[in-house]
Amino acid sequence: MTRWPVAQHAFVLGALLLLGLLTSLVQGAINLPAGNSLLAVLDALVGSRYSTLLDYQQVVVVDLRLPRVLLAVVVGALLAQCGAVMQGLFRNPLADPGIVGVSSGAAVGAILAIAWLVPLLGDWTIPVCAFAGGLVVTLLVYRLAKTHNGTSVMMLLLAGIAVSAFAGAVIGFVSYISNDQVLRDLSLWQMGSLAGGDRFNLAIAYATLLILLVAFQRRAAALNALLLGEPEARHLGIRVERLKIELVVLTAIGVGVAVSCSGIIGFVGLVVPHLVRLTVGPCHHTLLPLSALMGAVLLLYADLMGRLLLQPAELPVGLVTALIGAPFFLVLLLQMRRRGA
Repeated sequence: MTRWPVAQHAFVLGALLLLGLLTSLVQGAINLPAGNSLLAVLDALVGSRYSTLLDYQQVVVVDLRLPRVLLAVVVGALLAQCGAVMQGLFRNPLADPGIVGVSSGAAVGAILAIAWLVPLLGDWTIPVCAFAGGLVVTLLVYRLAKTHNGTSVMMLLLAGIAVSAFAGAVIGFVSYISNDQVLRDLSLWQMGSLAGGDRFNLAIAYATLLILLVAFQRRAAALNALLLGEPEARHLGIRVERLKIELVVLTAIGVGVAVSCSGIIGFVGLVVPHLVRLTVGPCHHTLLPLSALMGAVLLLYADLMGRLLLQPAELPVGLVTALIGAPFFLVLLLQMRRRGA
């Protein structure tokens, strides 16, 4: 496959992101003029009154759609970047926070917080519990998949399936014993939704994304060395075990925050890094930021599709990404089978 220059790739993704942002602001159950919608956003930022939209239309743009698209961008970037790091860490393109059970573990932590623990730490309860759940599952799966020859792909997938099944059972049990209101909240949350974007969630998510962009980029060279194999990486001076722990913790933070803000959204971390790797190569210096950018674009358009396909109803964004990602995952498995992996 012909590889694109990095600058060209970034320019195309940036243009798609801007187009998606504008389209998401003006399209939906109510279609609004693009110019006045942008002016409404400007009015909200600087306190002016340039937009001629009616009051309820400004509420739709500023209070409903703007937080939603901002959350789609940051959650997509977090999931895609964490997926790229996990694939580099496990040296396998099938590694994904959803497939190996990390998202399920974070979901268990978040659901326990939603059902019972919200007053414990206030607004921080859900992100902290999601991070704890994701971290425990990541460490568990990694330990199960690790052999003296490296990381076993089969054990990785089987452990992920087992952990996801157990997490599903825990989530089902919590849902079963919850009251009607909590049950409704949990059901919508499990299918993935970007409707819960508020200032607190956005502040945590963007701060986490900024920290992870820097932290992952500082470890990009070590990830490149790890692709050669653990013994080779050690010969190059990489402290492999320390690197693994750092990446596991950072990935669990990213996935935990994303899951706590939007629920379970699968396949973004699987599809995006693979596509970026095909178009610009495996170097993590470019793979990580471009994966973040493409993840933002993918989730933004997936959410837009979910809002437009069944108007005025709304299709959960997790279902849209599953419809896109599941066939892609099967194609990936077939390719690996043909290669004898």
